[in-house]
Amino acid sequence: MPTFEYAPAPESRAVVDLQSSYGLFINGEFVDGSGTGFKSISPATEEVLAEVSEATDADVDAAVRAARTAYTRVWSRMSGTDRGKYLYRIARILQERAREFAVLESLDNGKPIKESRDIDIPLAAAHFFYNAGWADKLEYASLGTNPRPHGVVGQIIPWNFPMLMLAWKIAPALATGNTVVLKPAETTPLTALLFAEVCQQADLPPGVVNIVTGAGPTGQAIVDHAGIDKLAFTGSTGVGKMIARAISGTRKKATLELGGKAANIVFDDAPIDQAVEGIVNGIFFNQGHVCCAGSRLLVQESIASEVESRLKRRLGTLRVGDPLDKNTDVGAINSRAQLDRIVALTDAGEGEGATRWDNGCELPSKGFWFRPTVFTGVTQTHRIAQEEIFGPVLSVLTFRTPQEAVAKANNTPYGLSAGIWTEKGSRILWMADQLKAGVVWANTFNQFDPTSPFGGYKESGYGREGGRHGLEPYVKTGA
Repeated sequence: MPTFEYAPAPESRAVVDLQSSYGLFINGEFVDGSGTGFKSISPATEEVLAEVSEATDADVDAAVRAARTAYTRVWSRMSGTDRGKYLYRIARILQERAREFAVLESLDNGKPIKESRDIDIPLAAAHFFYNAGWADKLEYASLGTNPRPHGVVGQIIPWNFPMLMLAWKIAPALATGNTVVLKPAETTPLTALLFAEVCQQADLPPGVVNIVTGAGPTGQAIVDHAGIDKLAFTGSTGVGKMIARAISGTRKKATLELGGKAANIVFDDAPIDQAVEGIVNGIFFNQGHVCCAGSRLLVQESIASEVESRLKRRLGTLRVGDPLDKNTDVGAINSRAQLDRIVALTDAGEGEGATRWDNGCELPSKGFWFRPTVFTGVTQTHRIAQEEIFGPVLSVLTFRTPQEAVAKANNTPYGLSAGIWTEKGSRILWMADQLKAGVVWANTFNQFDPTSPFGGYKESGYGREGGRHGLEPYVKTGA
């Protein structure tokens, strides 16, 4: 069988005007932070992209005060129709500047440009469009009687989908009349700071959106601030538990979207080639940096060897390399720390007796990289079957009956998502009812839409984002 080489097809960086340093965005303006700065680097090359301010407690306090002033004087008094106009304007600007955002996202995060360009940024704009439509219709959204905003919302987002998570958080908060203090992840702050320019371009009233950059202490300052009425966090289960403990006994509300260890379940009547594509999309999309990644493949025993063979053949075609190359399928791991965790857990998988295979591709000499990897011979007790790896690593287990598949799929502390591959509609419905997962995909995986709610059970958090259900955490109801 002949092989074909792909000529490089790099996306130009010229569309992005990177500044050497960035301040905080408070009360509609960029200001210097009072803390020490930190560097944002490209995970693909390890080059320094920019110096970014670290927000201190005093900076967070200034952002919360600005948000409170904007809430009481402007945003909460504005009609839903007028708030919607601002969200529509932001959505259109995101579409107009989509290429700029996509390139910057891939530079700062390491994900392939075709994912930033075709998925992340279009979906981010779509969330603003969708929530803009609800802004003047909240009384018809079945949210309860007299829905009204909480006030100032603190939002902390992760590094795996920086712009998309920003949109998931900010769009419903603004649509329902809240103001925002948002902290992006310390390794991926640049598109959030570019979004601050969009807020200025859209003439959003000062203080409605405030963006403070920093690491854990900055996030802790937001969680602990007495002026925060509601918190929204996406990230690790460990940090989510810390937040839940910190606000216990206070008036603060919270939604937490945490980790996952999703099962992708393939039955013997599934269309195998289609299922293989779903398996690849489920775990190797975004380098496996996905909370709902299908990191556990449960395949019916009678077809296990065939599925494994076709899967390995397909993985041999995946191209790992420069995130800005339009041919790239798998980009860079986001940080050295995350790469070290992936290496440690995969070493544990081998040490516990699972069989390791990777596609053997050549990796760049600089940056943080990991080959798409598959483990077979995995048991329920292996760490790679229980712990969230958050990388391009798939654990394969087998089952004989639907009941066994359900038992193995639910044998996890998480409950964020699952996938089912079968031609039997009745089996899909039965499985979906039995699986303890917030999102269950049928004959597909990792499909997202602003109109559909997303969230988990157990240690995957609580609350929903997206759809009408995603508005609910941002309002209080009753007299």
